[in-house]
Amino acid sequence: VQLQASGGGLVTAGGSLRLSCAASIDISNFYNMGWYRQAPGKQRELVASHIIRRPTDRGTTNLADPVKGRFTISRDNAKNTVYLQMNSLKPEDTAVYYCNAKTRSILNNEFWGQGTLVTVSS
Repeated sequence: VQLQASGGGLVTAGGSLRLSCAASIDISNFYNMGWYRQAPGKQRELVASHIIRRPTDRGTTNLADPVKGRFTISRDNAKNTVYLQMNSLKPEDTAVYYCNAKTRSILNNEFWGQGTLVTVSS
């Protein structure tokens, strides 16, 4: 399984970016897909997740408090891609963003993308 993250870049405060994470397999295999970030000198933290508890669910989204109202996570099953739309960006959003996917398998059940750098200038 491979997760290919893209969409990072340099943006001024107040701007927007959309991150994409394309999976090499059908993302319906993942009950949980999300985005984490790691700023310099800090631990990796969860930014947003999209969880499907049953196959018929549309899913539940969870956002970290610092990004609520500004970020949105969504899935496109047809493209096997999960997105993170980031609006009203702040300098404190500067970090490497990683996509993450989890399956219900007992073994090898978590996968990471390679990270994409987001830099927000003031």
